[in-house]
Order: sequence, then C-alpha cells, then structure tokens
Amino acid sequence: MDTENAQRWPRYARSQRVLHWLIAALVLGALVLGGTIGWFGFEGLQERFGAAGTDRIYTWHKSFGVLILFLMVARVGLRLRHGKPPYAMALPRAQRIAAESVHGLLYVLLIVMPVIGWWATAAGGYPVQLGPLFLPGLFPENEALSEVLFGWHRALGIAITLLALGHIAAALHHALVRRDGVMQRMTFGGDRS
Repeated sequence: MDTENAQRWPRYARSQRVLHWLIAALVLGALVLGGTIGWFGFEGLQERFGAAGTDRIYTWHKSFGVLILFLMVARVGLRLRHGKPPYAMALPRAQRIAAESVHGLLYVLLIVMPVIGWWATAAGGYPVQLGPLFLPGLFPENEALSEVLFGWHRALGIAITLLALGHIAAALHHALVRRDGVMQRMTFGGDRS
C-alpha cells in the first residue's frame, strides 16, 4: 500500500489499537496454555513438565486470563469513549453484519470466559493468580459447580478460537484481496495519530 493511502485510512485511536494487539497476544498465549492443559491434563502435565513446570503453566494461564479480563474492561471503556472509525470504503451489508457480530461476540466472550475461569478456579478451591499475586476467590467452593464451569470454560475456548480464526481470515481478505483499508484501521504503519 502506498504512503498516501496509509495516511487516508481511518484508524481506531492509538490506545484502542495498542489494547487490540496486546489482548490478541494474551489470548493466543492463554489459548495455547489452555490447550496444553486440556491436552495433557493435570497428571500428564506433571509427567511431562514436572510439578514446577505444571504450576508455571497454570499460573501463566490464569494470569493471562485475569489480564485479558481487566484489559477488555478498559477496551470497552475506550470503545465507548472513542467509538470506531468509519470504513474507508462501504462494506456490503452482509460483511458489515458479520463483522459486527464477530466483534460483538469476541468482546462478550473475552469478558465472560475469564470470569467463568475465575469462578471455576475459586469453586474448585484453587488459587486465582496474577503472576505472584493471589487474588480473592470471590466465589464459594463447590466442586461439582467447578467441574461444570470448567466445561463451559473449555467450550468458550473453542468458540473464541473459531471466532478469532474467522476474524483473522477476514482481516487478511480485506488486506490482501479487497485492499479496502479495513485492516489498516487497526495497524500502526504510517501512523500519525
């Protein structure tokens, strides 16, 4: 894309773009760690990574989830404050509806999933962590409820993975095929704002 086009594409506020990419990295990390936990299970993790490695995997996964929750709340606040930029070129109605639906679902799920993870963890009697900090459980222990909530947590992880893959595919389609400035709304190249 030429410099002239890069300067004319409408963009999200810089703070929104920073949070988007930071949350994307944290979601990728949380999904990889969560998938590792799901694939191996607790006993399998201990056999493969030892007790200390297993603790680190769980701590990082929980920490990423807590950070995602806090950053998503900030992102919603920024969205309410700054709104979203217009499209440089009109999108077909079906694409606009699909984009808004996927974005809306990602916003909701990226808030709901960490809350359910926090609830499931506390209900299972496990510590809720942000790095070395232990956060309040906020929910009473209930092992049966914890198992149900962890099931929902896993299902939401799959849903978020599918939505994120669709989101990435659409962004690449707009950047490489349509070249319509949609992806540039969230990028930093040629940024002056």
